[in-house]
Amino acid sequence: MKGESKETGTAYKITIPSLPESARPREKLRRDGPGSLTETELLAIILATGSTEGSALDLAHYLLGSFGGLRELSNVTPEELNMVKGVGPAKSAQVAAAFELGRRLAGATGGTQPAVNTPEEAARLVMGRMRHLDREEFRVILLNTKNRVIHTETVAVGTLNSTGVQPREVFKNAIRRSAAAVILVHNHPSGDPAPTREDVALTQRLIQAGELVGIEILDHIVIGDNRYVSLKAERLI
Repeated sequence: MKGESKETGTAYKITIPSLPESARPREKLRRDGPGSLTETELLAIILATGSTEGSALDLAHYLLGSFGGLRELSNVTPEELNMVKGVGPAKSAQVAAAFELGRRLAGATGGTQPAVNTPEEAARLVMGRMRHLDREEFRVILLNTKNRVIHTETVAVGTLNSTGVQPREVFKNAIRRSAAAVILVHNHPSGDPAPTREDVALTQRLIQAGELVGIEILDHIVIGDNRYVSLKAERLI
């Protein structure tokens, strides 16, 4: 059997403490910095310990392989992780928390809410959180009279290729928070941000609804994988 001693029939299990110090993830991080570690080694540090099946490195390697890579693993729920043998509630919570911290850091802007005056600024505000989503999400960026962000909220979550967006959900909190204008944002899980005919038609419908309640829709940004398209810049609205 692969991985077993021919003499004893016992499977080889290499624990992290038995590795040379230069090969241990935590020691490597302290010595060379986090940028020197592989994705497997970084995940092993987050997991902290292994299981009866193997070391933290073994478990990290298994998770990345079985879910298809880091991007896909970031979208796995704690409940799904908890079902993997050797993970359990504590490890699944650690992994989910680490990914959420990364998403929040990607969208962090400092103490003052940023002003959004260009499509690039709008895309940058949400790109870190939305570029790897496996389902379409429709979000609204609420702005005050100086185009500073009041709040960003999710108003609809759809399947892989559609969302059910209702005007009342788009404008409900905008009215409650006295927003002067909004920017619409949604993602394409395929990674291709090219707007569809349905995207344009929905935007036109929401623009008309916004005129009725006195809230201007400044733009609609479609997010892909580190790419975006502004419907306004493309003269589609």
